[in-house]
Amino acid sequence: MSSQSIKRVSVIGLGYIGLPTAALFASRQVQVIGVDINQHAVDTINQGRIHIVEPELDKVVKEAVDGGYLRATTQPEPADAYLIAVPTPFRENHEPDLSYIEAAAKAIAPQLARGNIVILESTSPVGATEQMVQWLAEARPDLRFPTKDTGDGEIDVHVAYCPERVLPGQVVRELVENDRIIGGLTQESSNRACQVYRIFVRGKLLVTDARTAEMSKLTENAFRDVNIAFANELSLICDKLDINVWELIDLANHHPRVSILRPGAGVGGHCIAVDPWFIVSKTPQQARLVQTARTVNDSKPHWVVEEIQGASALARLQGKKEEDVKIALLGLAFKPDIDDLRESPALHIATEIVAKHRGQFLVVEPNVEALPASLSGARLVSLEEAIAQADVVAVLVAHTSFQGLRGVLRDAQIVVDAVGVVDSKAIAISAGFEDAQNEAAATTARAA
Repeated sequence: MSSQSIKRVSVIGLGYIGLPTAALFASRQVQVIGVDINQHAVDTINQGRIHIVEPELDKVVKEAVDGGYLRATTQPEPADAYLIAVPTPFRENHEPDLSYIEAAAKAIAPQLARGNIVILESTSPVGATEQMVQWLAEARPDLRFPTKDTGDGEIDVHVAYCPERVLPGQVVRELVENDRIIGGLTQESSNRACQVYRIFVRGKLLVTDARTAEMSKLTENAFRDVNIAFANELSLICDKLDINVWELIDLANHHPRVSILRPGAGVGGHCIAVDPWFIVSKTPQQARLVQTARTVNDSKPHWVVEEIQGASALARLQGKKEEDVKIALLGLAFKPDIDDLRESPALHIATEIVAKHRGQFLVVEPNVEALPASLSGARLVSLEEAIAQADVVAVLVAHTSFQGLRGVLRDAQIVVDAVGVVDSKAIAISAGFEDAQNEAAATTARAA
């Protein structure tokens, strides 16, 4: 199979990775069938529009649809290559949930034919690709799938694991330019997967086995999670020692071999906040540092909630009743300049604060058109309206549109800056803050 022989590609899952991937294949004049169970997403794409926020993607999708190369549907159709890009969340006990992969595998199984290749892109625990093969083999006993013991000549349908390695907000460019890990279950599966991706990928194609490819993606995100945990823990230490963490990090990073990340409100999204648990679930006794980092980052939103409660209590010390204190929450997405709220610490913070505080809430999230149901007690407003009305301003996401915030804040406003958008020297909540935090704790205890 050469790249020229790949006439039709099917992408299962048209979300933040699947849709850009489908559109890029289509941009190379390959017929692409995108499959998603979300009828709204399917209808939107078939109109040449997009249902997510991602720079440059709207143009690529429109051109692909208008050119007749991209079509979306809710049911799989025959293709030469199938790419599965569905969610892989974890359950309450942090065990990976592979039900979406299982459903996708069983959905495409009736369409498979000899010579096809199935590529799993979803970030997955080690062994997930082999598990997917079992589901495919059970559904299609008439076809031969690769295992550890089969040779390339004994295979009807090839299988590989090829994780995406992109940054939200840069997905279109990075899917093309970034190096790609290709982990086939056999050497021929790797070769065929390389032929598929060479259609649009300009970066290097790095070939390995499937299990190493799975672990590579998890390792990349666990590495980042551990480094973020250090920064977040440092912010807690600095708060206790009355040190400006932003200044401290800036000074420390002048050392030629030090590069500390910036702390935030926590860690969110469907990668860094999730993937390390896949390592822990397989090797809990060995992955102690990975698990500790997850614990640190998962606890950061609760600390931010306490800071906001303290700020609200300080506003009450200035003569306001709790129900009269207006709190502005700036940002809900899990990272700047996107609309993705999955596992967002900012959303968790906002939801907890809205549930606990009796006052009014003004939410600023420039990348969404409506608030989630968990924030039904709040109003979605512009940044200008929020700053004009709020007594307490909590900056939860460093959106580009928030960067000029310092110049528009009012002197009387109390600011909790979890992401360093405002110079913390200028907005440090100092006099009376400890008393206010104590009052907030007492109020919570009385309410309980």
